[in-house]
Amino acid sequence: MSHDLTQKIYVAGHRGMVGSAIVRNLQAQGYTNIVTRTYAELDLTNQQAVKTFFETEKPDQVYLAAAKVGGIHANNTYPAEFIYDNLMVQNNVIHQAFIGRVKKLLFLGSSCIYPQLAPQPMSEDALLTGKLEPTNEPYAIAKIAGIKMCESYNRQYGQSHGIDYRSVMPTNLYGPGDNYHPENSHVIPALIRRFHEAKVANSPEVVIWGTGTPKREFLYVDDMAAASVFVMQLDKETYDSQTEPMQSHINVGFGSDVTINELAHAVAKATDYQGNISFDPTKPDGSPRKWMDSSRLNRLGWRAKFHLDKGLALAYADFQKTQSK
Repeated sequence: MSHDLTQKIYVAGHRGMVGSAIVRNLQAQGYTNIVTRTYAELDLTNQQAVKTFFETEKPDQVYLAAAKVGGIHANNTYPAEFIYDNLMVQNNVIHQAFIGRVKKLLFLGSSCIYPQLAPQPMSEDALLTGKLEPTNEPYAIAKIAGIKMCESYNRQYGQSHGIDYRSVMPTNLYGPGDNYHPENSHVIPALIRRFHEAKVANSPEVVIWGTGTPKREFLYVDDMAAASVFVMQLDKETYDSQTEPMQSHINVGFGSDVTINELAHAVAKATDYQGNISFDPTKPDGSPRKWMDSSRLNRLGWRAKFHLDKGLALAYADFQKTQSK
C-alpha cells in the first residue's frame, strides 16, 4: 500500500513517550511534513488556541497522543486534573480537526477503559460492561469519552464529510521518553529508578508496593508507535471489517503478561541490582490482572516485536541518559 509521504501530519503530544515514538516511526517511513507544538507554544486545553492552530496549519492527519498521564499515586492525588485536562484536550483537538476538514485522526486511549474485573484477556467488547478501577476512574472516563467522540463524529459525519476517526487502546507502555518521577510515574519507570538508586547506594533490599501477585502486560513504546501508524494506514474497508460503528476501538498489546514479582526481578536484572526484593502487602495492588486481547489487531496483520528483556534493557539505557543530563 503506497502512502503520500508529503501529507501534513500533526502529532499532538510529540514530547511524550508515545508521541515521540510516533514521530520517530513516521520519519523512518519517510514522512517529511510532520507538525508539532510544545505545551508552551500550544495549550491544548485552550479552545481558541487550538482553533487558531488548525486554521493556520491545516493538517491532513492527526495523531492525538497528548494526555495527562500518571500512575496510581498521581491518579489518586489529582483526579480533577486528570478528568478535566484530558477531556478538554480531546474535545478541542477532535472537534477542531473536524471543523478544519481533517479526514483521518487516531485517538490513543488506555487499557484502564475496561472494567476492573473484566474477563481476561480483555476484549474490545468488554467496554462499559462493569465498574472501573477506582484509582484511575477519572482518567478512564475521559478516555472512554474520547473513543465515543470519535465514533459519534464518524456516525454523524463519516459519509457526509468523509471523515475516518479511529481509536487504539494500548496496554501498559514503557521505553524511551518515559516519566521517571519518583511519585508520579508508572510501574516500570518507577521500578527502574528504584533499582538504579538502590544499586548506586548499595542498598541491601528494595521494597515494592503491593503483594507482587497482580499480573500486567507491557508493550515497548516503539511497538505501540508502529501499531498506531499501521492502524492509521489501513484502508477503511479493512478497518471496518474488524470493527463496528459503536465499538470501533482496537486493542494494542504484547500478547502475554507477567506478575509484578516477575517484573521486579526482570528490572533488577536489567539494572544489575544484586540485593533482595520484598513486597509490602499493606499498599494497594490495583486491578488483579490487566491483559489485553489483541486478536483483532493480530487478524489485521500486526504483532509486537520487542520482548520484555530487550525492552527493559533499552528503557534502562534511556533512563541512564536522562540522569547524565
